Amino acid sequence: MSLGTGIVLFVIGAILTFATDIQLDWINLDVVGYILMIAGIVGIILGLVVLLRRRESVSTTRSAVDPVSGERITRSTSDRDPLV
Repeated sequence: MSLGTGIVLFVIGAILTFATDIQLDWINLDVVGYILMIAGIVGIILGLVVLLRRRESVSTTRSAVDPVSGERITRSTSDRDPLV
């Protein structure tokens, strides 16, 4: 669930809860609205966690000895998440 989906769910839930005055016998729209707002908040939190997690980078250092010259070789790489 993305950040935008969470915001949309929250807005739809708030509209159902606070802006409508429709009474149906088989469903309570206020409860549905509250459920959608809770799902929206969870989606927003998960979207922020995923967004912040993508900014992490990984650095790797490898050391080896060249068999021909006997020289020690150190190689460092820094990788960012490819989805960013």
